[in-house]
Amino acid sequence: MALSRFLGLFLIHIALLLSLCFAEDPFVFYDFEVSYITASPLGVPQQVIAINNKFPGPTINATTNNHVVVNVRNKLDESLLIHWSGIQQRRSSWQDGLPGTNCPIPSKWNWTYQFQVKDQIGSFFYFPSLHFQRAAGGFGSFIINNRAIIPIPFDSPDGDITILIGDWYTRNHTALRKALDAGKDLGMPDGVLINGKGPYRYNDTLVPDGIDYEMINVHPGKTYRLRVHNVGISTSLNFRIQSHNLLLAETEGSYTVQQNYTSLDIHVGQSYSFLLTTDQNASSDYYIVASARFVNESQWKRVTGVAILRYSNSKGKAAGPLPAPPQDEYDKTFSMNQARSIRWNVSASGARPNPQGSFRYGSINVTEIFVLKNNPPVTIDGKRRTTLSGVSFVNPATPIRLADQFKVKGVYKLDFPNRPLTGPHKMETSVINGTYRGFMEVVLQNNDTKVQSYHMSGYAFFVVGMDYGEWSENSRGTYNKWDGIARTTTQVYPGAWTAILISLDNVGVWNLRTENLDSWYLGQETYVRIVNPEATNKTELPMPDNALYCGSLSKLQKPQDISLATSITGSRLKLFFTVLMVASPLLVLSR
Repeated sequence: MALSRFLGLFLIHIALLLSLCFAEDPFVFYDFEVSYITASPLGVPQQVIAINNKFPGPTINATTNNHVVVNVRNKLDESLLIHWSGIQQRRSSWQDGLPGTNCPIPSKWNWTYQFQVKDQIGSFFYFPSLHFQRAAGGFGSFIINNRAIIPIPFDSPDGDITILIGDWYTRNHTALRKALDAGKDLGMPDGVLINGKGPYRYNDTLVPDGIDYEMINVHPGKTYRLRVHNVGISTSLNFRIQSHNLLLAETEGSYTVQQNYTSLDIHVGQSYSFLLTTDQNASSDYYIVASARFVNESQWKRVTGVAILRYSNSKGKAAGPLPAPPQDEYDKTFSMNQARSIRWNVSASGARPNPQGSFRYGSINVTEIFVLKNNPPVTIDGKRRTTLSGVSFVNPATPIRLADQFKVKGVYKLDFPNRPLTGPHKMETSVINGTYRGFMEVVLQNNDTKVQSYHMSGYAFFVVGMDYGEWSENSRGTYNKWDGIARTTTQVYPGAWTAILISLDNVGVWNLRTENLDSWYLGQETYVRIVNPEATNKTELPMPDNALYCGSLSKLQKPQDISLATSITGSRLKLFFTVLMVASPLLVLSR
């Protein structure tokens, strides 16, 4: 009996020790089964990509410093990667879910992502990053909540509501991909979805009968946090709610100076948090609208998403015309001035207790400068391509980070130009050689005729300036060096530039791309490679044990045994519970 009591106590001590190892930064677990389903968001049956048979996919809900484990089962008929847009993947570009860092998950395989949302808060989303798949769905929201000890700069909302908006085509993503491969434009989208659903029938001519629409139910006299993400393909959208103000509070992990907007332009890949106070009368429901911007709006009327905001004491359905978008057809500065008005809340705490503004980015000396210019599509070697500074990026068969790990030569070139090429355009795997702990200035010059959104993985950058015309050295005199917003995706207006500053403290290989899916697919991207000359696990985590191999390293890939495809962390937690199960009967026997 004494022996059994000793064994019981010994095993419980082991279990408690294991639990303490996970207590400070807990784990959250998700299983994603990615498959095709048939849906009719715009009234036409089509193939969409669902996660766990849901379109859009489930929300990932985590807290600062949590470890997130997502086991992805690929039931598509083509390879897959999931990218966690805006999640910085500190020290681990291995988990970023992009072809420059990860080998694809083959069809019928599963693979487990495991990463920590280190020192982050805010509103983000995920999506499939290969084969134009985002045009078919597979996206969902990703929320990182503050730790309880860190105050948020507003009263706790009465509810948290996710709204995914985006342009949509009734053609399958494979048909859209083939059109781009054939050198064609995609043309005008067939509509705008809100949370995967088509528009409310506000107009009998523009909206056919029988379309399922989104309804958001609220109570009067409450304040809700709305997390709005543009997960679309290439269309900037103006977001507004009839008769209500939108109090901007956060964007992509940074708390903003709080100010009211009657509407806000949300560009492809961008995310915002608004505080919505339900302070209107309930004589009827209210329209929620996401309509196309920077197009011929009279021709693009069908490219409008409409949902319904319904008070619990509503007395009737929404009726009448939609709330008007900004009347700025002849004022190209309106949207830019609105973007400039979005400022960093320097006194608010973010993921850490110290104020966001304690990082004084404006006083740091720039160590490297890149001017990245995009133009309308060009023809290179008989193919229609898009470019950055004259280079159209070609994804290598062997991912860049994997090639570095195994010292594979000839996969890429560290020769991306600091300034746009003056000679002929070229197709290459050309990468920016970033300096670890450097401070990079990037000027994004948009010489195309449509708005471009740019995103950088691994970082939040500071948006310090934007204006129309060509950027010059004198443009630095207009930079905001105090409270420019820190975010992961910024817009660049046609015929204009946007300047960003990046503190290169995250070792890895990080994608810098346009979020406009058609332009991205055709080559408008590059990667920034950042290496610590002193190799250490403190600045970059080891290659994960379950890393996939492809390209010139394909011979290293073992066939997958699905039954063994579990994460190390999951095994540890299972061990913890097994120990408890063993210890419990021993304690009973010892009595």
